[in-house]
Amino acid sequence: MVEEYCVPMKRRDFLVTGLAAGSLSPLVTARGSEAAQQGSAPDKVKDVQVLVFDTFGTVVDWRSGVIAEGEKLGRAKGLKVDWAAFADAWRAGYGPSMNRVRTGELPWTKLDDLHRMTLDGLLVKFMIDNLTEDEKKNFNKAWHRLRGWPDSVAGLTRLKKRYVLSPLSNGNLALLTDMAKFAGLPWDCILASDVAHHYKPDKEMYHMPAEFFGIPTSSVMMVAAHPADLDSAKAQGLHTAYVHRPHELGPAAKPPVMPAAGRFDFLAKDFNDLAAQLGL
Repeated sequence: MVEEYCVPMKRRDFLVTGLAAGSLSPLVTARGSEAAQQGSAPDKVKDVQVLVFDTFGTVVDWRSGVIAEGEKLGRAKGLKVDWAAFADAWRAGYGPSMNRVRTGELPWTKLDDLHRMTLDGLLVKFMIDNLTEDEKKNFNKAWHRLRGWPDSVAGLTRLKKRYVLSPLSNGNLALLTDMAKFAGLPWDCILASDVAHHYKPDKEMYHMPAEFFGIPTSSVMMVAAHPADLDSAKAQGLHTAYVHRPHELGPAAKPPVMPAAGRFDFLAKDFNDLAAQLGL
């Protein structure tokens, strides 16, 4: 298994066989009949079979989770740190670190390792010098231990009645698997960045679901709280649904503005609202 995951084409062949089994249609048909009693999908997304989700900020509350992990570490180690500022700085390193991979400055590097590189720099910046290597490794896995928004599990469970659900995240497979178990996220499968060896907004990420499941890109809908992610998905032929997460950046931050009507296929207050708009 390890050898297969090191070779892109073998990894793809393995996942296509194991996850898709040649076609999604039996699974989607079964779920569609189960959900039919609640209502049919709007005509504009009648062909959608798979919903894929941005994860950090859309499905899980990364900021509160990282702050809580920092506070726990601080109590154990006697640290006086502004953990909200630390969490924001850690997240601020997310995009630049992936760009180093995208531009070829770094070879392919999974998000866990990029997070650790950012963490090492922040430990110096925030003058934290009394952590053991095991404590650093555990703190880096704070990103594996994030809770969903209050509507996440219930909303995803409703959507799962008709659609196949997967994250389409820049997180790596181990991170997203741990997160799903920790938060109880009811994914059908996990499409991670280290499966494609690309980070969003690379087009390879947005084409991965259709490629793996043998369906048109128009049969996939991207769900995200970040308009730029949805714009990139839309440009690659996916349907799009915006879900509003006004508290992603914390209670003191200015909430994001709801996108204009018509920019995306759906504008939803949360996952339950999206499920209702889809007739579930």
